[in-house]
Amino acid sequence: MLELNPEIICFIIAKAHEFHTRESIVIPEEPTNPPEDWALQVLAEHGEDLTYQEIKATIEDLEPDQQETLVALMWLGRGDYEAEEWGAAQQAAHESHNERTAEYLIATPLVADYLEEGLSLLGYSCDE
Repeated sequence: MLELNPEIICFIIAKAHEFHTRESIVIPEEPTNPPEDWALQVLAEHGEDLTYQEIKATIEDLEPDQQETLVALMWLGRGDYEAEEWGAAQQAAHESHNERTAEYLIATPLVADYLEEGLSLLGYSCDE
């Protein structure tokens, strides 16, 4: 069902939890800047952070279809799609794929929780 090894997803979840729980990391739920690059502006402040670099490199090293799976999984866990709509979530992720997938995911508040929930809805867990 997943085109991405759950162990890789669990690694990204762990690193995202680590990155987002730092007190210096503040990513607003609602962007204060109307331009689409608000996430890039927020993340630019943390470009030297080793955890950020590790998450970004891991996501960027994935094949495009694997990046799309990660995005679809986040949307599933966020409640944008039901488990029965997994194919639709993957198709939407495919249609919206771009070169900023890593930044998009990292800049999403609660991304780790969403990925965990998405995994759970598909019958996977990081607790193994």
